[in-house]
Amino acid sequence: MNIAVIGLGLIGGSLCKAIKARTAHTCLGLDTNQSTLDAALSCGAIDRAITVDQLNQADLSIIALHPRQTVAFALSHAAEFCPGSIVTDVCGVKGEIVSALTAPLVAHGVRFVGTHPMAGREFSGFSYALETLFDGASFIVTPTAETDKSATATVCELAQTIGFARVVHATPEEHDSVIAFTSQLAHVVSNAYVKSPTNQKESGFSAGSYADLTRVAQLNEDMWTDLFLANRKALLFEIDYLAERLGEYRTALAQQDEDMLRELLRDGRERKQRSMGVKVEKLD
Repeated sequence: MNIAVIGLGLIGGSLCKAIKARTAHTCLGLDTNQSTLDAALSCGAIDRAITVDQLNQADLSIIALHPRQTVAFALSHAAEFCPGSIVTDVCGVKGEIVSALTAPLVAHGVRFVGTHPMAGREFSGFSYALETLFDGASFIVTPTAETDKSATATVCELAQTIGFARVVHATPEEHDSVIAFTSQLAHVVSNAYVKSPTNQKESGFSAGSYADLTRVAQLNEDMWTDLFLANRKALLFEIDYLAERLGEYRTALAQQDEDMLRELLRDGRERKQRSMGVKVEKLD
């Protein structure tokens, strides 16, 4: 199978490296940066570079761009994809992408499958791409009633071959609702947390907690702005809910309410333990 990867950044570059290392498929690379293409060719991540008018050579095209770029590229070049071929994306929001691309691509005889590989790093760009980036990760696929079942099966099989440990099926709406909590909210909190003026004095006073909470503050603001706005309703719900819970802790502290504070902390601990499948033990 000829697989075209459009956009050789961290995710796209890692897909290329994993495909070449773990499958017999031919990997074609498309990127606007010639030095990135040269690097991908030099390290064997792609078999050859292609241009937009050569997309019809691909049996499967993976668009590894930011959300707005993904929609714009797919709609602008829908006629270039080979009829009967599969097109998929890697965006961290699915409702807006799937609704924007399914019908236009189907109109050109192209089978679209929305996906989200749950893997990443704090850094971006091909130079940080890893063959092992997806090892043990989850691969979310969001088929709808209009999605071709055989195309979905092909994409899921490839995901497992290149290292994903688990394939998760969800509707686009389910995906966006949960991802607002598990990923997007974490990035908002981390990014806001490091804005405290005390952050300038953390050296020598920080351990694992600080490192864990600040890891994803170093994000790509262009990509995450797209993601947040595309999923704003679900993300607003999570931010508002978190703000309410933080208000409870603040009230307990302000009122020096030891019992209330202890109860809030206990409830949080028990919820975390239950989420991990750990037996909840009363400590009081």
